Amino acid sequence: MKKLAALALSLFLVSGTAIADTPKDADAQPAKPAQPAKPKAAKSAEKTDAAFAAELEELRQALQSQQEQLQMLKEELAKRDRQIDEAREAAAAANSRATEASTKAIEAVNSTAEVKSATASLSTTVSGLTASNEALKTSVATAQVEVSKATEEGPASIRYKGITITPGGFIEAATVFRTRAVSADINTPFNSIPYPGNSLSRLSENNFTGRQSRISLLAEGKVGIAKLTGYYETDWLGTGVTSNNRQSNSYVNRQRQIWGQLALDNGFSVTGGQMWSLTTENRKGIQNRGEWIPLTIDPQYNVGYTWERQYGFRLVQDFSGKFALALSIEGPEATLGGRGFNSFTSTSATGTVTTSQNFFINAPGAGGGLYNFVDGLPVFGSGTGGYTTNKAPDFIFKAAADPGYGHYELFGIVSTFRNRIFPCGVVGTTAKNLPTPATPTVVACSINGTTTPSAVGAFNDTHTGGGIGGSARFPLLAKKLEFGIKAVGGDGVGRYGSAQLADVTVRPNDTLALIRTVHGLASLEYHPTPKLDLYAYFGDEYVWRAGYKGYTSITVTNTPAIPATATTPLIPATSATTIKLNQIGGYGSPFANNSGCSLEGSPTTSLTPSATGGTCAGDTRHIYEATIGFWHKLYQGPKGGLRWSIQYSYFSRNGWSGNNSSGGTSTAAGVSPKAVNNMVWTSFRYYIP
Repeated sequence: MKKLAALALSLFLVSGTAIADTPKDADAQPAKPAQPAKPKAAKSAEKTDAAFAAELEELRQALQSQQEQLQMLKEELAKRDRQIDEAREAAAAANSRATEASTKAIEAVNSTAEVKSATASLSTTVSGLTASNEALKTSVATAQVEVSKATEEGPASIRYKGITITPGGFIEAATVFRTRAVSADINTPFNSIPYPGNSLSRLSENNFTGRQSRISLLAEGKVGIAKLTGYYETDWLGTGVTSNNRQSNSYVNRQRQIWGQLALDNGFSVTGGQMWSLTTENRKGIQNRGEWIPLTIDPQYNVGYTWERQYGFRLVQDFSGKFALALSIEGPEATLGGRGFNSFTSTSATGTVTTSQNFFINAPGAGGGLYNFVDGLPVFGSGTGGYTTNKAPDFIFKAAADPGYGHYELFGIVSTFRNRIFPCGVVGTTAKNLPTPATPTVVACSINGTTTPSAVGAFNDTHTGGGIGGSARFPLLAKKLEFGIKAVGGDGVGRYGSAQLADVTVRPNDTLALIRTVHGLASLEYHPTPKLDLYAYFGDEYVWRAGYKGYTSITVTNTPAIPATATTPLIPATSATTIKLNQIGGYGSPFANNSGCSLEGSPTTSLTPSATGGTCAGDTRHIYEATIGFWHKLYQGPKGGLRWSIQYSYFSRNGWSGNNSSGGTSTAAGVSPKAVNNMVWTSFRYYIP
């Protein structure tokens, strides 16, 4: 602005000077012709022109300088105009941005509440996503571990055409030590524990075995509302004709269980095959593979335990897991006990011995029928005793309750027994004796009067027996301790107990007499840790007397003829018959002879130790076993399981007393035989995963 004011002032001064030098009224008066000047005047004019020219030059220069300054001012003004225009444009742009910012600010103010709400929701979502992300990481890690494990271990089951097949079982190395030998493997024949008169009772025994090793296979499939199941379980506790312990130990494989099942979703199931008997206790409900089995190493389990593994066809209805009913049709068999039955024995002139009796109940197995060959009279305790010619199966009924605390069972058994009686099988007379008695003794056939044994008038004799049983099992100490008790009693149910007591004996008239028995087991199992199981059992089996008097024993001895000599005449063949009437027999007779139960005798052969040194009826009255043991899991995981165990058992077998009377007339005090044994088992097992 100062430069502009200076420029205006300069213009004003220049204009003023020019106006001052212009003659007044020059335009109004015409110019006069020039007059010759006077010399003096000429000099004065020349002086004025020079001064004027100088002034004019000075003015021109000043004007030029002013023009230059003016030009500079114009350029400065143009520059300022451009700056102003740029400033205006910037201001307009800034104003536009300010307006836009103001609009956005208003919008932001209006949406502040929504932003806050969205922010809170977003925060919650982020937190949820964080937790979900952590869970997802865990799940993914777990899945990766499972995939890795599945890749490494393979499937637990095999899928085949929609069927799930699961293998199982274990491999075992086991030992058993007995203070009194019973000549048995790991399996103990409880009712054969030797009395002191048996030479085996004077020796201990150590046996080593892997025969209890077991393999199982479970097949399961679903068809609509039904589940189909098949189960097979086997071990090597069978014996063949050539089985021995000398070199190859070639014991045969046997079936433990093999059955199939159809189970509907409504709780109804049908099962058929070889399985645990319905009399065997369950842990819950009534289901196959849910049986309660003692933890013993001994595969005969414990005295007092109720069990069979035999053919069964079973129907079960389960009511929501709280109550169940079952009916089973099972394979029958009979165990015969006692002694002193009616008998006929004949020794020929050549030394051949023939025997016969008035009845038979079992028969040797037919080789072509795939039964074992068993010869001789099936006397209880002397071996397998042949096979029962069954008239009807055993029928077993059972009810089980699981009200919420404990498990309770009640069951009944119906068994049918049959024998065939021969009224003329034991007959004879002393009339042919030499010398002939004045009054011969004659035991004749009641049908035709003959004294020669025959099958005349043979008939079948059938009797029905059975019993009832019950059990209860309770969890204690937060389910770490379990207590159970079970008892079974009845007539003809001895074989359902572990000691295998006799079912029947025979009366003097050859009809069957059912033997009353009762057995029970108390169990206590403690699981202080997942790797340790402790157990204690006490079982007892008791059998009543079934002794009778009135049996007949006939012995015939035939002597060949003695040819005549120069000094002696011919002596004809003779037949000497001895008849004993009104003899004692049956099971547990109070007149039985137990005199040899504690007296050791000499062996009959180098391969046969003496059973007793004299007569020993020794019918068992009761037998009990007290057992303690443990199982410890060394390892349990995806690679299978390693376990080891030690078990100790104390046995006592007590026989019925007898007064050693041959004719049943003695009044001497009875002699009660007794046998005890201490046994220790060890086991080391690898379980299939």
